[in-house]
Amino acid sequence: MSAPTGGGIPRYRPTRLPPLFSQGFRPFFLAAAIWSALAVALWIPFIAGRLDLPTHFDPPAWHAHEMLFGFALPAMAGFLLTTIPNWTGRMPLQGVPLVCLALAWLAGRLAIAGSTIIGGAVAAILDLAFPVLLLLALGREIVAGRNWRNLPMLGGLGLLIAANAQMHLYAGGVSDDRRLGWALAIAVLAAMIGLVGGRIIPSFTRNYLARRGGAALPAPFGAIDRAALTLVPLALLAWIAEIDALTAGILLLAAGIALAARLARWRAAATLGDALLWPLHLGYAWLALGLSLLGLGELWPDWPPAAGLHAVTAGAIGSMILAVMARATLAHTGRRATALPGTALLQLLVSLSALLRIAAAFASDWYLPLLTVAGLAWIAAFALFALVYGRLLLLPAHRGR
Repeated sequence: MSAPTGGGIPRYRPTRLPPLFSQGFRPFFLAAAIWSALAVALWIPFIAGRLDLPTHFDPPAWHAHEMLFGFALPAMAGFLLTTIPNWTGRMPLQGVPLVCLALAWLAGRLAIAGSTIIGGAVAAILDLAFPVLLLLALGREIVAGRNWRNLPMLGGLGLLIAANAQMHLYAGGVSDDRRLGWALAIAVLAAMIGLVGGRIIPSFTRNYLARRGGAALPAPFGAIDRAALTLVPLALLAWIAEIDALTAGILLLAAGIALAARLARWRAAATLGDALLWPLHLGYAWLALGLSLLGLGELWPDWPPAAGLHAVTAGAIGSMILAVMARATLAHTGRRATALPGTALLQLLVSLSALLRIAAAFASDWYLPLLTVAGLAWIAAFALFALVYGRLLLLPAHRGR
């Protein structure tokens, strides 16, 4: 599996539509950023009882659903719609089909927000249409390109569809399992970060240091990497399945420690001069911390589970999505791989938001104020991305490279 690069995409067809629909990452990176900020801006008064959304999801469930399937999923779609043409050598999705896919995502957001008006079943159908269409589109390309080694990406997307469906079943009263849907989605996204991040981070770091004549490069793939890639899915499976707390806790702690040991071999400190590179290391560090905190939550009943959850979601998923979107936007719009002003700030804002959400889990008396400030930091981060990088997503690709 390769990461997005500037030269691997096959030729694009001319289109009369706006540049936003000329490449798969463009509408979905912009949509993910804008909706992430807007959804949190709605959720803060929603959970505080000052806003009443006509949704059949309660405030925590709506927040979880929209962050996972309204924000993380389109960001993932933008990444896959950009990288799969690299893997298969086939034409990328663009033009009218891309517009239809983007409209399916938008219909899902409106349907969830107004599900008590249109009915839970209709909302579920409209919401699930986007990931199902995405799976069909990506599956067709992988099969046509005979790119069998990346079928696991389709498996991950299929599990996300199942997780989304489970959240709808619970909200509609069909299932009594409140946890399974969002836990499965978080586990899938965490596993994908562990896998894909473990490929692109040392690769990008090695290239960066080699260009600068660095003598010490990231360590090659070895026993620690194999241990991490084995422990992470085992630990997440134990966490989803809610097997005995001792086993799940030990596996999660072991997975977190293995990820931290893996990251320590990638020379993160040497990347601090590149605001497109160190955020990738930071996101991976958040994943290691998040799994460790989840492990502590399994081993000690008084340890708040929200601490680990938000280290993984706000910390790892938020940081990695921003880092990948920034890097891919520059690469595929023909710009130099140099971070735009504000890139470091938006990454720090996301980490601040994650830290405050963890703090809120331990400070019940300050929960709502900390949650509000965390939400504002999150909103600022993704609004800043939309302002700084949105211009590149809306304008034609630069041809001067």
